[in-house]
Amino acid sequence: MNLAFATIDQLRTALEKKEISSRELLQFHLDRFKKYDPKVGSALEIFDTDSILNASASSGALAKIPGIIKDNICQKNRITSCSSKILQNYRAPYDATAIARLKKDGALLVGRANCDEFAMGSSTETSAYQKTTNPWNRDCVPGGSSGGSIAAVAAGLVPWALGSETGGSVRQPAAFCGIVGFKPTYGLISRYGLVAYASSFDQIGIATRTVKDTAHILSVIAGNDERDSTTLPYKAPNYAAQLTGTIKPGMTIGVIENALNAQGIDSEVVAAINGAIKDLEKLGARIKRLQLPILDYSAAVYFILSRAEAASNLSRFDGVKYGLRVKQPTLAQMYAQTREDGFGQEVKARIMIGNYVLSIGHAGDFYVNAKKVQSIMRSAFTQAFKEVDLLIAPTHPAPAFKFGAFDDNKLQMDLQDYFTCAMNITGIPAISVPCGMSKSQLPIGFQFIAPHLAEELLLQTAHAYEQATEWHTMHPAGFE
Repeated sequence: MNLAFATIDQLRTALEKKEISSRELLQFHLDRFKKYDPKVGSALEIFDTDSILNASASSGALAKIPGIIKDNICQKNRITSCSSKILQNYRAPYDATAIARLKKDGALLVGRANCDEFAMGSSTETSAYQKTTNPWNRDCVPGGSSGGSIAAVAAGLVPWALGSETGGSVRQPAAFCGIVGFKPTYGLISRYGLVAYASSFDQIGIATRTVKDTAHILSVIAGNDERDSTTLPYKAPNYAAQLTGTIKPGMTIGVIENALNAQGIDSEVVAAINGAIKDLEKLGARIKRLQLPILDYSAAVYFILSRAEAASNLSRFDGVKYGLRVKQPTLAQMYAQTREDGFGQEVKARIMIGNYVLSIGHAGDFYVNAKKVQSIMRSAFTQAFKEVDLLIAPTHPAPAFKFGAFDDNKLQMDLQDYFTCAMNITGIPAISVPCGMSKSQLPIGFQFIAPHLAEELLLQTAHAYEQATEWHTMHPAGFE
């Protein structure tokens, strides 16, 4: 067994059989970070061995299984910088609910993963600290904003990671890097301790190399939380125990045709997804091709609403209570200079746009209309799920792009979320799984999309597809 790319079940078996000790397993992964992360740049910080071991319980379903956490999810007494200078020395005074549940279950949290600043970006290029590369091709981005979390898993540095999803920030990089990226139903996983970007879209997401590993993590962190009023009154089942390797008998899967035929989508992505559709038919699924024209408005709705909420949420970072403070003669000057020095260009741009769409004279044209379209989108998906059990669509328009590819075209960068942001807007769950490789040997992924709280069906179907194909067994060269 190659420990670097072993599943959670394989690692648990090795620990139970005493083929390796918990300290040895942890050290193995820490050594991999030391050896490989200088060329990947996935981690902002790796914690010391004793503090990792002492922070978690000694038993549980995930006992002694290492993972890494995106730098916008609070870990008690650890820096939580959101990859921003304005929070570069901020230490969280509490654990996020997801972190507390992982620790209680025995998981080992090895460090902080790099990300786009305040989770704003699609490439992990906006981090204030370092560049994360795609393990399949270091000239290419890993995707974003959870690029550090995803790259660490893809390179075999850890078997799992937590990221966050606002418009596709786990699924898109997962597709770029050839692993599994999961976004839950809004409210299934507590947002307590997740630093807010756009509160009505944000969710903690999961990155792993297999669907079953995602199910293991979800079973631990999902469920109602009294500290987050947006969580659902729902007790999560053991998702992993329900994975049979077969799909639901007689199920119908809808293919969103206008997504596959969207302008600018790469022909290799379309070919790979069509191959996946044939594999699903072999598994017994009935395929129904349909149109969801409202999808064409999702990028615009996401652009307006996410920036409006960002402007509100990030107003708290002003140098008064926590984070960076730039000394100035007056309070107003301190506010202005702290935010000028502390925020990067992408964050500033999104705050400015958010304030514009919320301003008197513009809110009706932009924010109010976007909220109306959001309601129409929810109705459209509800109607589609009356005809099909699940939907499938591309995760990304093309394989991973090179660094700087969109420096002069920020609009094209924003369109990286075209296929993923609709699920955040409507609050429904989705999972991206690998389905092919491009001619340039870059991974291709596609996503299953499910109705509200249909995670069990979503994971069951994605797992069955995964087990019938070989894409999840492929790993980037040079990380053996």
